[in-house]
Amino acid sequence: MSLSTHEVDLFESTRGRLEAIAYRLLGSTGDAEDAVQEAFLRWQSADRDHVETPEAWLTKVLTNLCLNQLTSARARRETYVGQWLPEPVFAGDRMLGPADTVEQRESVSIAMLTLMERLSAKERVVYVLRAAFGHAHNEIADMLDITESNCQQIYRRAKQHLATDRVRVAVDEAAARRIVEEFLAAAVSGRTETLIGLLTDDAISIGDGGGFLRTLSRPIIGARSVARFLRLAVKPTDAKRNMLGGSPAMFAAVANGGPALVIVVDDRVVGIVCLQLTSDGIAAIHAQANPEKLERATRRWVSSEHGAPIIESW
Repeated sequence: MSLSTHEVDLFESTRGRLEAIAYRLLGSTGDAEDAVQEAFLRWQSADRDHVETPEAWLTKVLTNLCLNQLTSARARRETYVGQWLPEPVFAGDRMLGPADTVEQRESVSIAMLTLMERLSAKERVVYVLRAAFGHAHNEIADMLDITESNCQQIYRRAKQHLATDRVRVAVDEAAARRIVEEFLAAAVSGRTETLIGLLTDDAISIGDGGGFLRTLSRPIIGARSVARFLRLAVKPTDAKRNMLGGSPAMFAAVANGGPALVIVVDDRVVGIVCLQLTSDGIAAIHAQANPEKLERATRRWVSSEHGAPIIESW
């Protein structure tokens, strides 16, 4: 069934919100775009005369598409090479969605997206729709064909799984640059104690190379262990330059609401290191180096303004 101009415009007016929901649910911009496109195809083939509230209808369709994908993704991640991390997204990208409340900002942080991997598919859907997009429990229950009381129970359970004592510190571009500069200076200084001073005692470092780049098979935990690893990781060698495809420049940016070190070779983003900043220091370092998860970041990097590099050639 062909779409009228009005019906196309109506869908396009919701695309950004749908993408933001799908990204929070799937942790991948490519998967989010595919889910939204499938929702469009469902919209195109639907009996739209009987759709009373198009946005609610589209949200329900998208939610169930993501629910199915989450179930299959869990099986795929069991065979994923190395550690799995969500795809980082630079500030200003509509994939990040609303950021008016603490809950909305927190729900899209790399740390929270990683933590949400602990949830069942249904718990993740309920949490995202409630905490990040403010849907009422009765609305979510209708989308998932469950009772409202069951939805409330699922939400409480999800919040318990995601509970943390630490409050993440949000930053603007200027603050992010100061933090990344300090972090990078400490890492390259060769003084382990300086770097330890920036980390929380139980700091954790995780890297995702997706099988394309060699990364550790398990997280590194503890400030001293993380600091020692980072000292070795930032030490330039010919082997590392060959692996990255050249000598990279290093920039500061904001990704998923937090400070990020961006590693670039010839306008190609080859790594994004997201720092989880808390009032106690840097609690987590999430390094994304899987090229398949950096394609959108590269497109945005090339098409947008960014400051001077902290390190021009590594």
